Amino acid sequence: MSLMRQSVADPRKAAIRFRNATVGYDRHPAIHHVNGGIEPGSLVAVIGPNGAGKSTLLKAIAGLLPPLDGEIRVEGCPRRRVAYLPQQSEIDRSFPIPVFDFIAMGLWRSVGLFGGFDRRADEAVAGALATVGLAGFERRTLDTLSGGQVQRVLFARLILQDSPLILLDEPFTALDDATSEALLGLVLGWHAEGRTVVTVLHDLHQVRDHFPTTMLIARRVVAWGDTRTVITADALRSTRAMTEAWDDHAPICRHEDAP
Repeated sequence: MSLMRQSVADPRKAAIRFRNATVGYDRHPAIHHVNGGIEPGSLVAVIGPNGAGKSTLLKAIAGLLPPLDGEIRVEGCPRRRVAYLPQQSEIDRSFPIPVFDFIAMGLWRSVGLFGGFDRRADEAVAGALATVGLAGFERRTLDTLSGGQVQRVLFARLILQDSPLILLDEPFTALDDATSEALLGLVLGWHAEGRTVVTVLHDLHQVRDHFPTTMLIARRVVAWGDTRTVITADALRSTRAMTEAWDDHAPICRHEDAP
């Protein structure tokens, strides 16, 4: 059994609060004036066209990107404990690190950066690999794996992080159906355990079928709430138009200046 499965009774619940949050790079805003909250135990899909600011928003929640204005607050989970899965394109797969060592990084908060690994830690890594269907891959190196196998390894590391808040950036992109279904099952299981899961997705059928709450963004929040009411043809058309018309070099409008 993985460490994540062992903490179902953990009373801590993670929530996310936005107060006029504007986030971007090099003083160029990517998403403006986000207000609202994600409640503990929520399963949220973040959708929108390319360039809408979805990945930027996730990085800001994870604490990797400070807001240009406003505030993003995480409650019930220290930022260092947030489990964040970036897009696979951001992972350096060329480094020949053994799968065991790569997954074991998910345990560093419990064993310490220079702590030793005992039998329980070894079993936890093996259990996480078995959970994602890669039992026996411990000694394989990351550079020898397929894209789907790498994604399974990344999910195994998430399991060991044992976080109440999980952020996933396009976790099923370019995966075969069997791998997507297996990893989606893990996501739904985390939600059933009461963890808060926020996921950037492109497959609207997947969103409609499995994610009760959706945030539709196009450089700002267009709609946010029950998935059935957020995903409409009119809303999707308007988000595409808004993203195409946006000026990347517009100055920041701080919340005290907003009408």
